[in-house]
Amino acid sequence: MADAFRRHDLLDVEPGAWEAALASRTDLDGAPHVADWVRRGFPVIVRRRHPGEAAGPVPVGLPLPPADGKRRIGLALPPGSVQARAPVAAARAVAAAPEAWRPVLEDLDGLGRRHGVVPHLFGGLLWQHLTGLAYLSATSDLDLLWPVSGAVPPGLLDGIAAIEAGAPMRLDGEILLPDGSGVNWRELRAAEPGASVLVKGIDRAALRPADAVLAGGAV
Repeated sequence: MADAFRRHDLLDVEPGAWEAALASRTDLDGAPHVADWVRRGFPVIVRRRHPGEAAGPVPVGLPLPPADGKRRIGLALPPGSVQARAPVAAARAVAAAPEAWRPVLEDLDGLGRRHGVVPHLFGGLLWQHLTGLAYLSATSDLDLLWPVSGAVPPGLLDGIAAIEAGAPMRLDGEILLPDGSGVNWRELRAAEPGASVLVKGIDRAALRPADAVLAGGAV
């Protein structure tokens, strides 16, 4: 079912369903990599639904590399045509990262271990790791997801900020909450007591009290 999937989930697609989806998208004719995307074993990623988009199909997307226009392509696929793929831990993609990023990835992995959280990838490094195509440039961010099972571990947000202070790139990304929604880690860290933060899910975005989010009560 579509409801089983959450924003940022990686999905493998049945090749026939991919071909059927592309058949109705003449705007994608000739788009680099797209026709062969699934055949080459590349996944898609669950995105937010657009306003008014039907709730039945699974909303997915893929980004093209910067050299091919950096276009973000959105599709909607039948739930039965996709299967979840395990997320990619940041530590698994060290070999695909620029050399200057590698110590940062190791530090982030260590931070996650200390707090019982495994940082996962999305964004350029994820796609460079999965596809072998060039997604990163000298100005790229490192995009990370920090899935928590309850309250946000004390010290985690400050730990991310401390690592970023000495990193050659910006650390972007979200804390993934138990209900599958996400909140920007930087916004959550900067929130004053009593303030609200924007929490994003697959269907909507809503303001939630930051204190409740930190306590794991953003549902």
